[in-house]
Amino acid sequence: MVQLHVKRGDESQFLLNTTTDAPLETVIQQVTAIYNGRLKVDRICSEIPELADHGITLPPNMQGLTEEQIVELKLKDEWEERCMPSGGAVFRKDEIGRRNGHAPNDKMKEVLMRTVEEAKALISKKQAQANVCVTKEMVKEALDQLRGAVTIVYPMGLPPHDPIRMEFEEQEDLSGTQASLQVITEDECQLWWAGKEMQRGKKLQDYVGRNEKTKIVVKIQKKGQGAPAREPLVTDEQQKQMMLHFYRRQEELKKLEEADDDSYLDSEWSNRQALKRQFQGLNDIKWGPR
Repeated sequence: MVQLHVKRGDESQFLLNTTTDAPLETVIQQVTAIYNGRLKVDRICSEIPELADHGITLPPNMQGLTEEQIVELKLKDEWEERCMPSGGAVFRKDEIGRRNGHAPNDKMKEVLMRTVEEAKALISKKQAQANVCVTKEMVKEALDQLRGAVTIVYPMGLPPHDPIRMEFEEQEDLSGTQASLQVITEDECQLWWAGKEMQRGKKLQDYVGRNEKTKIVVKIQKKGQGAPAREPLVTDEQQKQMMLHFYRRQEELKKLEEADDDSYLDSEWSNRQALKRQFQGLNDIKWGPR
């Protein structure tokens, strides 16, 4: 199996196993599915702590309003009573006025937060350091874990305008957000390797040969953004090791310079004539009166 180390810019994303005979359309589809799936998991994981702390999202026409304004406008959240967490709610006011403040109790909050950590670990960028390949099945498993935890805490479901539910139902609206800049659709995705774009219509072996034990770094890029920067000759870790080696060498040279002293020649053990004088009995001769 050919191992692709997928990067976005200089940032490592994940490892993917494929074959040299795979068409590049298939490879691009796999890469974008995993890449965008990981982004979806990250977005859900960033929203769930807010859900655990402050409850469900208010309707769009009530978000950001003070309690006085809500009363004055005679607005009511019809989903508040329908979407109560298991075990009862604990009121924790949302200072920014985005959620209704009826949060799950500590036990249910722990369920949500523990699941978030497990899902993050499953598709983490650290998997590449551990030489573990991320698959579409692993991304789906992470999403299923998050969906299951939310269902346990909110058995009646979330309101349709809640971003977590919208993510699960593929209804999320990312327009105008920073997250929209990170998403790369399959149609606009390009893969680059060794400074060259890997063209659709070809197979992976057209670029890397037929050796199934090949490991290469490919960079994912949006169409029209040009070629990404090439990989540095040495990695950050290698550069750190080189700098450390250089520093240690400098310290060794300093110690050698400090030790470059010939005062030891005045010592008795360094006298070349000491053995001869000993045989001649001239070692302990002292001049002057006793």
